[in-house]
Amino acid sequence: MDNSGGAGGASSGVGVLDKAALVLSALESGPATLAGLVTATGLARPTAHRLAVALEHHRMVARDMQGRFILGPRLSELAAAAGEDRLLASAGPVLTHLRDVTGESAQLYRRQGDMRICVAAAERLSGLRDTVPVGSTLPMKAGSAAQVLMAWEEPERLHRGLQGARFTATALSGVRRRGWAQSIGEREPGVASVSAPVRGPSNRVVAAVSVSGPIERLTRHPGRMHAQAVLDAAVRLTETLRRSA
Repeated sequence: MDNSGGAGGASSGVGVLDKAALVLSALESGPATLAGLVTATGLARPTAHRLAVALEHHRMVARDMQGRFILGPRLSELAAAAGEDRLLASAGPVLTHLRDVTGESAQLYRRQGDMRICVAAAERLSGLRDTVPVGSTLPMKAGSAAQVLMAWEEPERLHRGLQGARFTATALSGVRRRGWAQSIGEREPGVASVSAPVRGPSNRVVAAVSVSGPIERLTRHPGRMHAQAVLDAAVRLTETLRRSA
């Protein structure tokens, strides 16, 4: 029987998409041969083969070492992009709360190649402040957010990233041990900051949440003042990503 219903059994009215959804749903439980796909989906063998190969072309399906069909890398990429949207949607209230608790400007950074980008921010409302506009691109060579985004990298990438950096491998070891980073005049003279990692569902560091301000207020030991608040904000964002995974 050629089952043209969707993954949940109900037709969307677009038959080819319903059948493609059947193939992807069948692969959710693990690798499958063509015969296994036919059994799991109820599709005719030529139809199942044609759809699996077409999905493979778009990287939504791949093959394992035995030649069996498996879910492809494009699905992970789409899931990661959806996670980024959820991160940004959740960032506003979390950063606002962090700003209000610490009295300092709060930011969220993501790594992009050899740079980091401020993707969300909540500025201190008055007085002397560290202003980092959303969209600002900053180097990965200095600052507590750069330390956090670098500290859990693969060894080879970590080694490359340390070349020319204002921080050392020993400093990053301390970041991994504590779970947060601080910087004093590292990115900009007179500015101190504290950052902590935001982790995705796979536990990979996907962003850094930070507070920053003048050394006169944050002192030369900003972590003593604000590490716990920054860690709490990072945990809230991490939990948001894991709940919606």
